[in-house]
Amino acid sequence: MPAYLICLRESTVRDPAAMGTYQRMNREQPAQPRPTPLVVYGAVETLEGAAPDGVVVLQFPSLEDARAWYHSPEYQAALAYRMQAADHRVLIVQGV
Repeated sequence: MPAYLICLRESTVRDPAAMGTYQRMNREQPAQPRPTPLVVYGAVETLEGAAPDGVVVLQFPSLEDARAWYHSPEYQAALAYRMQAADHRVLIVQGV
């Protein structure tokens, strides 16, 4: 069953250099499985609640794959730069 990692950027980017490093590290990341990007900072129309500054949705084959990718040493190294760059809320949800 597929799983989706959803990343909501909750503030504007305060450190563009750190965000650039994070994005570069993710593009170069050899970790498997590679996620399938479904949404990467597209237009957002907020219907309820606070509007995010940006949204990313990545698809994985399973919850286990999404967890393994997030907790991989490669992603954890990049994560430090994302946390420096802006505030985010991240969750994994199982699909149908």
